[in-house]
Amino acid sequence: MSESENRPGCPMSAPHPSKGFNEGLTYNSYLKVPELLALQQYESEPPAHDELLFITIHQAYELWFKLILFELDSVIEAMKGDEIYEASRLLQRVLQIEKLLVSQIHILETMTPRDFLRFRAALNPASGFQSIQFREVEFVTGIRDPSLLKHIDQTDDDSRRLRERLESPSLRTHLYELLVRQGFEVGIPPEEGELTPEMRTQNLEALWRLYRYPEANFHLYTLAESLVEHDQNILLWRFHHVRVVERLIGTKPGTGGSSGVEYLSSTLERRAYPVLWEVRGTLSDEEIYGTHE
Repeated sequence: MSESENRPGCPMSAPHPSKGFNEGLTYNSYLKVPELLALQQYESEPPAHDELLFITIHQAYELWFKLILFELDSVIEAMKGDEIYEASRLLQRVLQIEKLLVSQIHILETMTPRDFLRFRAALNPASGFQSIQFREVEFVTGIRDPSLLKHIDQTDDDSRRLRERLESPSLRTHLYELLVRQGFEVGIPPEEGELTPEMRTQNLEALWRLYRYPEANFHLYTLAESLVEHDQNILLWRFHHVRVVERLIGTKPGTGGSSGVEYLSSTLERRAYPVLWEVRGTLSDEEIYGTHE
């Protein structure tokens, strides 16, 4: 048996048969661990104990946002190709990540308000409001408010990315286009603004069939419900974020100049798929109760 065959390690690190064994590759070099660990730079002076916690959590968020965007773009490609099962499968990964993000924010509650105040002033004028990737997640999902761009400091690359997201069809548009191709007589909602009453009624009537008989289009139904859960997870993340911020700073304004908790609370009603939420209310209790179809 060769030395490489005897070497202990993670079984998932076996070399690809077409590439052979890379003697120079290590866990640290592959994941760029030294570079990654050098990215946590304090702004407070002297360094506040809890600033490392704050930086680590938010950098982790940005890494997860990167993966969410990658997977949502893959979901869109699957939807465009009518690969409904694959779109739903990939979306399940996004949902699991989002659940992690909701729970992760509560680690910040291990700081006391006093702990946070030891370095909060050093963060001015930076703010979570300025997260480019979170805005991309909103835009690709179908939650779009172009006026936000006026209030976010952007590099040329940031601006290009956000504009591309705004100019590209959202997940919501791709869902309705998929529904049309699958034989549902729905209208395509606008990317911005409200549905007309006529389109809302039309879409509710068409989607009633999907929700009344989910077994007839099971993968499509699962995809629709996964998008509702994605919408819900964004709402839950916002809600938990507001409550954590309120525990740390109370009624103080945000570091980026916003009204703080007041502004964050105003975002809690944003939904990307209002008709998917509403359609379940059109199902008749009397018609369904007691049936065993």
